[in-house]
Amino acid sequence: MHFPTQTLSIAVLLALPAAVRAVFKDEVGHIDYHHELLGVPQSETTFFHRPRPQEKASLLYTLSDLGVLGAVNPGNGAIVWRHLLNGNITEGGGHLRAGEDETWLASALGSSVHTWDAITGRNVWTLDFDGAVKDLEIMEMTEDNHKDVLALHEEDGTTVARRIHGTEGRVVWEYREVNNDIPLQVSTNLEKVFVVTLHGSLLSYTLKVIVLDTPTGRKLDEIIIGTKGEVQKPEDVMFVGANSAAPVVAWTDNTLTKLKVNVLGSKNRQEFPLVDGTVGVEIHAPHTIPSSPHFLVHTRTNKASKADIYHVDLKSNAITKAYDLPLLEGRSAFSTSSSGSNVYFTRVTADEVIVTSSVSHGILGRWALKSGTETPIAVHGVSEVIKKAEDNYAVRSAIVTDADDWTQIVNGDVAWTRPEGLSGAVAATWAEIPESEDLARTLEAEAHTDPWSAFVHRVTRHIDELQYLPAYLLAVPDRLMASILGSETPASSDTLSRDSFGFNKLVVLATKRGKLYGLDAGNQGRIVWSKPANETPGAKPWDVVAIYADDAKGIVTVRGADGEFIIVKSDTGKTVESLPSGLFPPVESAVVVDSDAGPWLLPIGKGGKVAEMQGPWAPKQTVVTRTEDGGIRGVKFESKGEQAVEIPTWTFNPPAGQKIVEVASRSKHDPIASIGRVLGDRTVKYKYLNPNTLVVAATDEQANALSVYLLDTVSGQILTSSTYEGVDPGKDVACAMAENWFLCSFFGQYELQDSPSQHLKGYQVVVSDLYESDSANDRGPLGDAANFSSLDPVDRPTAGPYLPSVASKTFVLSGPVTCLTVTQTRQGIASRQLLAYMPAAHGIVGIPRLVLEPRRPVGRDPSPAEMEEGLSRYAPAVELDPRMHVTHRRDVLGVREVMASPAVLESTSLVFAYGVDVFGTRVAPSLAFDILGKGFNKLALVGTVLALVGGVGVLRPMVRKKQIDARWKA
Repeated sequence: MHFPTQTLSIAVLLALPAAVRAVFKDEVGHIDYHHELLGVPQSETTFFHRPRPQEKASLLYTLSDLGVLGAVNPGNGAIVWRHLLNGNITEGGGHLRAGEDETWLASALGSSVHTWDAITGRNVWTLDFDGAVKDLEIMEMTEDNHKDVLALHEEDGTTVARRIHGTEGRVVWEYREVNNDIPLQVSTNLEKVFVVTLHGSLLSYTLKVIVLDTPTGRKLDEIIIGTKGEVQKPEDVMFVGANSAAPVVAWTDNTLTKLKVNVLGSKNRQEFPLVDGTVGVEIHAPHTIPSSPHFLVHTRTNKASKADIYHVDLKSNAITKAYDLPLLEGRSAFSTSSSGSNVYFTRVTADEVIVTSSVSHGILGRWALKSGTETPIAVHGVSEVIKKAEDNYAVRSAIVTDADDWTQIVNGDVAWTRPEGLSGAVAATWAEIPESEDLARTLEAEAHTDPWSAFVHRVTRHIDELQYLPAYLLAVPDRLMASILGSETPASSDTLSRDSFGFNKLVVLATKRGKLYGLDAGNQGRIVWSKPANETPGAKPWDVVAIYADDAKGIVTVRGADGEFIIVKSDTGKTVESLPSGLFPPVESAVVVDSDAGPWLLPIGKGGKVAEMQGPWAPKQTVVTRTEDGGIRGVKFESKGEQAVEIPTWTFNPPAGQKIVEVASRSKHDPIASIGRVLGDRTVKYKYLNPNTLVVAATDEQANALSVYLLDTVSGQILTSSTYEGVDPGKDVACAMAENWFLCSFFGQYELQDSPSQHLKGYQVVVSDLYESDSANDRGPLGDAANFSSLDPVDRPTAGPYLPSVASKTFVLSGPVTCLTVTQTRQGIASRQLLAYMPAAHGIVGIPRLVLEPRRPVGRDPSPAEMEEGLSRYAPAVELDPRMHVTHRRDVLGVREVMASPAVLESTSLVFAYGVDVFGTRVAPSLAFDILGKGFNKLALVGTVLALVGGVGVLRPMVRKKQIDARWKA
């Protein structure tokens, strides 16, 4: 390949003004919205911490259930910095610790250990190991007066404890013990390091504590605590190992009737009774050395919560109960904070916030919870208590609610709320805002009556609607002045309503936590409603196989992999019908089909099996499913009696060694504005517009190759195929299809045209155009036929299927792209744009179609006729310029899918992306040719018209007098 210095000609730049700047400054915050999210914070990895020890200001840090590490400003809830650890979304877990008076944090997720600058979020050092990290702690006191990191790993049956230098990131010592124990936690006091493991066999364990020397990591002792069978599983063990002055290990029996506690380093244990009906136990303790060795045991029943506070005697290692907090109805969240040796416990209930000291049960502060319309039910939280005067305290608590929101409460007042439940979305769909039910019923009634009755009914209805005319007329002057002055902004309203431009739509979102959300895409992504998808908790994470919006009925159907489904109203979220998991066979996928009973979501079981259905529900089109052996097959359905019979029509199995990794098809809404492409010499190249096509990408891990097939879904015929060598099968392959073209992106090798022997690797995208014939003004074998059949060969000497003419080009991108989709407009007149997510840049880029044009001339400059088409000289390198980002400066994290939907305006396509973040915007690939821009000076236009009217009024008498005088002189 040859890389010229000038990649785009002047003709392309003139033809693609949208490529110069995807978003104008005055559009930011007006046409787009962004929910910048972290994920739901985890109780063990969330805390307040002062990043500058000399200052009192704290930041709120968390490692969420999605694997996102971030810092939040407690003053307003804004994100200071964040990182998606390991580069992908996780299913919880991980560790996060901060040393007292240190400017860095330590985190661990998977097999990696990191430290980060607490203020800027910059990575200080990273170490990768072989096994998974089981625990992470900070050594507050060391022999050379600096803080180190203790990491516990499990590596193929080996328990590995490592001490890592806190600032340099080097391993100081390593202890390994080869056994079948389950490593649980590493802890430390002022003298020793403790490694706690489960020793024994399945469902019958004892606790084993390995004592290590702090400076060298040498094994000093091994202590077995309790008798065999006391612990059934790792979840039975709770630790309070962060208090370096007196680390404690605690566990419960399998019936949750007793709590057993041991001070690490001793062989004795103590037992304490739990409340009858206990369903969960949590332990909270301070994290700093000067703190008093006190801890709180939070006990939960199905309907209430209570807490017991215990003190540890450092000399005798005796544990005594100091006092308890009463059993209160409802759910409570407890948290711990410390200041010097003082330890405070904060309790957040449904109606109040209470602060007590660990020394005594006396209440230091109590505030009624003023939360507005809804009372948040706290699940867990963290707190920071400040002593203002002798008997005056202030507290702020960051709690996670049962709605998966993250809320900060300051002295009983809700300061801010972050809708973290929106994160981790796994499926979404566009939905139209339903019309009024009364109006819909009225129109339906008029449609089913005779013309005269319908006419009388409509006239009567319009007369009744005249009562709203005065209010409408009163609002006209304000709307007119706001429009002229350019001050009109989209009013934030709680009422859903359609608009004439088609910008106001709903997006229904399903998250991995089993929640459904309805967002108003035309009102800055406002959350209209939210609800759990199942009244009874199902499997987590929720595996959603399909989501479909029926705009005619105003409902949305969501199907899960365990056979469950739920149907809700798109505008209110009200459940219409639901089925819990376990009552229907597992579902592998689902597809929207047309039937005599109307469109519906057809579930497809494992191995492509389709359950029996009644005749009216039989799909009219061929349904494509996956097979058990990794292939694809086509299935038709015929009604026989009351049931529909499944008839397999074709099967496609890739060659041996290949595995299907991606399948793409044309969008359901893909209008064709022109059946041909007019060339510069005024000839026409006719497009191959077969709606029954499917792109299949398969990788060969042994040969490091990628094969792309275009299939006819009616006959199963391979219309075209291509193979690319030197492809990395471990990286993502993404495909998209629209109109008469398709493309696939992958990471593979390519060779330079100047140096054929030199192979480079990069992210590539291959674009293919489909035409009816190689020649212009030629319709191919079909000629002017109005119809054709994929099952019947073309009537010609060499009878066979009708294959398209293919033009392909390969482009090398400046970075990886995923989640490919194509913009959609109402009539398909506006030029299309490829939308793709750039995981390295955390942005969505819009690549104009003409940049990825397969007909660009190779090795020469375009002719005048080609320049008139907008073609430029072929340049393999495509620089994804930041000005092409539709997300501009926004940092959009962890996008799973990008969706597009047409607006009423032909120029505009609506865009929505979800994953960790939620982002929405509007794009105009051919510029906004059918709507005035926000910066249009309407006042100047009105002023000019008024000046012209005034000028005509002044000049009219003068011209009239001049004409009369001319007649008299004649």
